[in-house]
Amino acid sequence: MATHVENPADTATGDLQALARRHLWMHFTRLGTYADHEVPIITRADGCYVYDEHGKRYLDGLSALFCVNAGHGRSELGEAAKAQIAELDFFTTWSYAHPRAIELAARIATLAPEPLNRVFFTSGGSEAVESAWKLTRAYHRARGDEDRTKIIARHLSYHGTSLGALAATGIDSLRDPFKPLAPGASHVPNTNDYRWPAERDPLWAADAIEERIEREGAETVGAVILEPVQNGGGCFVPQEGYFQRVREICDRHGVLLISDEVICSWGRLGHYFGSERYGYTPDIITTAKGLTSANVPMGAMIVSDRLIEPFLEGTAMFAHGFTFGGHPVAAAVALANLEILEREDLCGQVRAREAAFRSMLEALRDLPIVGDVRGAGFFQAIELVKDQDTKESFDDAESEELLRGFLSGELFRRGLICRADDRGDPVIQLAPPLIAGPEQFEEIEAVLRPVLREAGERIRR
Repeated sequence: MATHVENPADTATGDLQALARRHLWMHFTRLGTYADHEVPIITRADGCYVYDEHGKRYLDGLSALFCVNAGHGRSELGEAAKAQIAELDFFTTWSYAHPRAIELAARIATLAPEPLNRVFFTSGGSEAVESAWKLTRAYHRARGDEDRTKIIARHLSYHGTSLGALAATGIDSLRDPFKPLAPGASHVPNTNDYRWPAERDPLWAADAIEERIEREGAETVGAVILEPVQNGGGCFVPQEGYFQRVREICDRHGVLLISDEVICSWGRLGHYFGSERYGYTPDIITTAKGLTSANVPMGAMIVSDRLIEPFLEGTAMFAHGFTFGGHPVAAAVALANLEILEREDLCGQVRAREAAFRSMLEALRDLPIVGDVRGAGFFQAIELVKDQDTKESFDDAESEELLRGFLSGELFRRGLICRADDRGDPVIQLAPPLIAGPEQFEEIEAVLRPVLREAGERIRR
């Protein structure tokens, strides 16, 4: 029997602040922050903007969480959901199929690089990564390589929060509270050459993957998982030839290459898939977020033809699945969303406007606190430093005060939603909807410049 006591007035008057504090457990949130501060409650959205419960407008410079790619308020996505509910509200893809899942799988296969032609649907990104690691193990086992259970990822990488995906994630602060994790994951250097010695071989980080495979024993390594542009640490881009070298290394040792494109697909980097931008063909692509422009939850694992071969005959089965994988309503929305991306050529718009977006950010280098600007497409980051010449970064206490004591709150107060993060060195990340253009870039600069200037002055004081 419940023992808590509600304040009837809160429910009767719809006091969202009180109800949020009492009942809502927000993700990745220091709940104590809202003991004496308002919970930011977003009530509506349109295009590149969202509005809070007081009617204040904010530029959504993060596409909510790198996912509202086509922009907010696309009514045709709601219409697609409504029509699908009227036709077939739900049926599972466990031993059954339905038209929208079939059509969406076929559509994705036409957009993915050859020979990735088989699509396994999930509810989101962590599930897609979890599925990819499980398929890696099942595939190798089916071929008699049952010892190939390990996965190699990069330092500071983020691959999700379920226990398998979390093991691949390379951020200690996210991993430590939940140890022991699923065994078999190890980590290698990332591609943040801003922190490298000038004389270092540009493909050093790629070669480190081969060194790790050999150290682990190639016969025990199942897969390498990499994002085209790494989110954790702040939009680390690959060096020229990096992924080609990694592909060669994986092929040489019989290891699968997983391209984690939960963020980097569906136009975020100016192409349907980030692997297309960097010219490599993985064995598996994991995706989610922008697949439906986040209007409903959906993810997918896109698989090379050879990986499904062991499961196509006799009694063989990939013994894995999720209740809502390939949900008819989610699939209908995804199909409508892909129609928008194609009709409006949003990938092309990102490629056409990327230079202007990046130029605006590069202009901020005249501020002493701006150390590096990096990223690709509409997925960019600014690394903050104490000294531009030495690249000196901040200690933990300084970073806490800089990001959470000032930047996060001040940027939001001035009407810009972005990410101020220190999983690595302190960065500001920006990933606006793919429909953003010069007007939004000017708005972003109009907020960033004075706030970063004041942050630098605070540090000097």
